[in-house]
Amino acid sequence: MTEPTTPLLDGIDARLVETSRLSVNVLERSGDDPATPAERTVVLVHGNVSSALFWQELMQDLPSDLRVLAVDLRGFGGTESLPVDATRGVRDFSDDLHATLEALQIPSAHLVGWSMGGGVVMQYALDHPALSLTLQAPVSPYGFGGTRRDGSRLTDDDAGCGGGGANPDFVQRLIDHDASDTAETSPRSVFRSAYVSSTYTTENEDIWVASMLTTSTAPGNYPGDSVSSPNWPGFGAGRNGVLNTMAPQYFNTSGIVDIEPKPPILWVHGDVDAIVSDASFFDLNHLGSLDIIPGWPGDEAAPAQQMVSQTRDVLAVYTERGGHVQELLLEGAGHAPHLERPAEVRRALLEVIGYIGQAQHPAPPTETIILRSAD
Repeated sequence: MTEPTTPLLDGIDARLVETSRLSVNVLERSGDDPATPAERTVVLVHGNVSSALFWQELMQDLPSDLRVLAVDLRGFGGTESLPVDATRGVRDFSDDLHATLEALQIPSAHLVGWSMGGGVVMQYALDHPALSLTLQAPVSPYGFGGTRRDGSRLTDDDAGCGGGGANPDFVQRLIDHDASDTAETSPRSVFRSAYVSSTYTTENEDIWVASMLTTSTAPGNYPGDSVSSPNWPGFGAGRNGVLNTMAPQYFNTSGIVDIEPKPPILWVHGDVDAIVSDASFFDLNHLGSLDIIPGWPGDEAAPAQQMVSQTRDVLAVYTERGGHVQELLLEGAGHAPHLERPAEVRRALLEVIGYIGQAQHPAPPTETIILRSAD
């Protein structure tokens, strides 16, 4: 099967950073000054089935007097594919990130997390100081799947969550490095149908697909193990691998409402996101309600997870307790707003890090800016 090339865009360099935990691949801009202070340093963290390659256009577009880095998580891109202990939630990833910043002598930074990476930076902020958090299409603070709106778990074994929910044909195509679009389960087809909206086109699609194909499927990486369950759909979350890190028994970052000091938060998401949604096409309970997966036991036992509403609820409490939150909702955008609506995302990011304008103190009620695709 054809493999796309993985060129770095102009002005982007890659290097391996040896940390106390593992060898980490980091993308940097050629002209950035390592002596840039923390308040002008931005660190980008990718999501599941991707890598730092996805951040390159945004890296190019940010002002040259910032220091901008994008880090490959373990098992993605050029970073080591050490096993992931899912019983720690995403702490293996966030601890790796902290070790990387320590090795680079970056005491703190503005953190940007996309999808699963949003969960990683939230966990990081629970354990270490952060100057700001930008959460792009983030996993819910209560994990992925298996919870009611208030975050309470539906079953004791997180039925329908974790590694058992991965499509085996998609996993095999990752193993085969399938860069074609001949099947709905190929990474390229999944990118087009789930990562972005139907109107998005780009000359860099080969790079984004190549990024997806860096996903390690070695034991303990993607997708992870599962256990049998007496509850529908017959499996529960296992104890290792990427998808299990977001199972609600292991993952809960709602405690960010209590951290002090509270970094300003920018929440960016699109209203046609197929992955993180109140009706996600990656949530087996929602698919069951549509009769796509048979045997669904009904809304009382297995309701769809209200992912976006859960995030909004937690961020509302964050605001009530003194934090500043800005929500950027992009109409017509999918799961990757930084690709589809780069100008809006760039401006909002520069605002939250204080490069243009300043966060308001004391914090006002959560501010929401809605931009339509025609704007």
